[in-house]
Amino acid sequence: METLLLDTGPLVALANKRDKYHLSCSAALQKHRGRLLTTWAVLTEFSHLTHSVNATLPLYHWIERGGLELLPLGRDELVSAIDWIERYADRPMDLADASLVVAALKTGCHKIWTLDRADFETYRLPGRKHFTLV
Repeated sequence: METLLLDTGPLVALANKRDKYHLSCSAALQKHRGRLLTTWAVLTEFSHLTHSVNATLPLYHWIERGGLELLPLGRDELVSAIDWIERYADRPMDLADASLVVAALKTGCHKIWTLDRADFETYRLPGRKHFTLV
């Protein structure tokens, strides 16, 4: 079963039928048969960008039904995220991206569904490993 880490961009595209990536993200979601994982930081960023209960409630209900899993990230993971944000301060790396890097380290999953290709092509995991972008 394929596992994907899910970034904010595809969530925003899925929630907004007028988004230029809506159709391609909808098709990709229909084809995916594995687990989808994200973090609270991604959800917070999504909520900030959409500014709409009409967008957020369907996402929250999807999570409630098990369609998208939330990875628990506590204090230790925040400390790790801070380290990553400091490493990439010249980009800069935001908390949502850093939380996904930490999630990759925690789960061993290096496949990420993102529309933010430039950043995730730049980020390197230990051993200079690259993310696999979807």
